[in-house]
Amino acid sequence: MQKVAIITGITGQDGSYLAELLLEKGYMVHGIKRRSSSFNTHRLDHLYVDQHENHVNFKLHYGDLTDSTNLIRIIQETQPDEIYNLGAMSHVKVSFDSPEYVANVDGIGTLRILEAVRILGLEKKTRIYQASTSELYGGMEENKNDKGMYDELSPFYPRSPYGVAKIYGFWITKNYREAYGMFACNGILFNHESPRRGETFVTRKITRAAAKIALGIQRTLYLGNLDSLRDWGHAKDYVEAMYLILQQKQPEDFVIATGVTTKVRDFVQMAFAEVGMHLRWEGKGVEEVGILEKVDEEKFELALGNKLGLRDSNFLESEVGLPGYLPLNSVIVRVDPTYFRPTEVDLLIGDPTKAKDKLGWKPRYELELLVKEMMASDVALFKRDILLESKGYEVLSQLE
Repeated sequence: MQKVAIITGITGQDGSYLAELLLEKGYMVHGIKRRSSSFNTHRLDHLYVDQHENHVNFKLHYGDLTDSTNLIRIIQETQPDEIYNLGAMSHVKVSFDSPEYVANVDGIGTLRILEAVRILGLEKKTRIYQASTSELYGGMEENKNDKGMYDELSPFYPRSPYGVAKIYGFWITKNYREAYGMFACNGILFNHESPRRGETFVTRKITRAAAKIALGIQRTLYLGNLDSLRDWGHAKDYVEAMYLILQQKQPEDFVIATGVTTKVRDFVQMAFAEVGMHLRWEGKGVEEVGILEKVDEEKFELALGNKLGLRDSNFLESEVGLPGYLPLNSVIVRVDPTYFRPTEVDLLIGDPTKAKDKLGWKPRYELELLVKEMMASDVALFKRDILLESKGYEVLSQLE
């Protein structure tokens, strides 16, 4: 019998990859999306089938995690075997600006899903996956395990409104599991990225800027704390873990991570290296800058498909770092204190031992491959924009 799944947050990075995975496995997938005056389904357009066709296995519903009656209606109509609650306001820095909204969506929104399933008498039928986060740990050194990592038993100490809201989601999921015998699980996912990552998240901000600087569209990348250490994996690997968590015999919570940590500065270095640009770093703190030291012209040409770039060619060959417009020793990365968090989390690294042992899960993507994929995607994106501009079409500049 065909399984039925609901995905909240389906228009996001994780939702789109999870939808692909479940459709490949033969599921009927229902996605909940918020109403918007502009199209917000670009990550899903390749999956959408005209609803007038026969045997349609993918359907979108208007809904919102702040609307209990809407959630109850959708769950009642679809009678899901599995619910993946991925919907959230997940930008940590922005959560300081919108703390009440974050609490309502990320915290109470989880309760609304659980309570809807309970009210409808689906406790024994519907399995629930709650998207939890490494921000629960807050980077507290004393809370790591004996490996120097955070695992399922590490104490929580959230340091942002986002983390605090998610900790409510974590505990209410656990409470409903114990109180009502529901198959409800938390996946404590560490940072996971992809070419579909939101444009304002730091990894995507870096790869977009590196591509634009290489193409002559942008001069400088501004970032916050370059010394922050994060455990970065690929979203494709992590949605597979979500699926596996709900296929177990008993409901449990799992940390999903790579167990490898990297500084933001090193991620920047790797991104620019993908287009043949090599940086050196000078200064400390807010005065630190990334300077274009040399260019591997062969790698630059291979990545961009054009030796002279796609912009002006006014500089002499002997003076340039990037053929065409950017001299060597140009400052292309700067620190902007605006991007510092009020309470900074310097280090997050997860211990995926339980997931490897019980789920048989392990990441297939290493960070180098992830960065390569993200850079190739963003270079192609902005080459398209330049081509459109050259043919007289308007290209809008999307700013943070």
